[in-house]
Amino acid sequence: MDPLDRSSDNVLNRYTTRWFEGESLVNRIGRTLCLAECVSRKEFFESWETAKRLRRQMRGGTILELAAGHGLLSAMLLLLDDTSPSATLVDTSMPPSFAKIYAVLRERWPQLSGRLNYVEGPLEEAVADSHSLVVSIHACGTLTDRVLDMAISAGCRVGVVPCCHDYKRCDTGGLTNWMEGSLAIDAMRVARLRHQGFRVAALNIPRDITPKNHLLLAWPEPKGPVDEEPPCQAETTVEPL
Repeated sequence: MDPLDRSSDNVLNRYTTRWFEGESLVNRIGRTLCLAECVSRKEFFESWETAKRLRRQMRGGTILELAAGHGLLSAMLLLLDDTSPSATLVDTSMPPSFAKIYAVLRERWPQLSGRLNYVEGPLEEAVADSHSLVVSIHACGTLTDRVLDMAISAGCRVGVVPCCHDYKRCDTGGLTNWMEGSLAIDAMRVARLRHQGFRVAALNIPRDITPKNHLLLAWPEPKGPVDEEPPCQAETTVEPL
């Protein structure tokens, strides 16, 4: 079988189920999403790698996903850790792909029923509290800063994958003579979070999926040592092996 290009925009479909053999959670989700025929390989793998790293560090809490798109990240977070009661997905409009994805996942995992709630409207109307886990994947330009602002204001945990760095409107800290612009912007985001009393983990998802691979995690107070790759047992929390 040929190597799988995880960065491809080709859509998963019934012919790609052969790439997801075995009973690991990622393979079960992959096979299920092939039935929906609306998720690209890249979207699937970046959502999985982001969700996996988030759950290694952050368990439980109500999920609030901003610029949620088709909501795959939230669904994966719920499957990885069943102790989160629900997820609220916020975007200006709900894409048709959400209904297709939710339908096939709900059929395979009935415990997802009623736990993914889509809200159409401005992101500024979303409300987080101290128990929330605020997330966003490929939060373009200043959207990343709006996500971080919400987490700082609520004093809650946050995980975000920045994207499409805006060198004019985002803070580079005057560091572009020393480092590439997007790295300078993300470094300033880390500095701002730490100044606000957050502990930060600067991680990466695999670069073969996307070059925009920074994953920024932050907690409002120290929770002990942060290990980039601690053991993850979340895959067994939904269905016993």
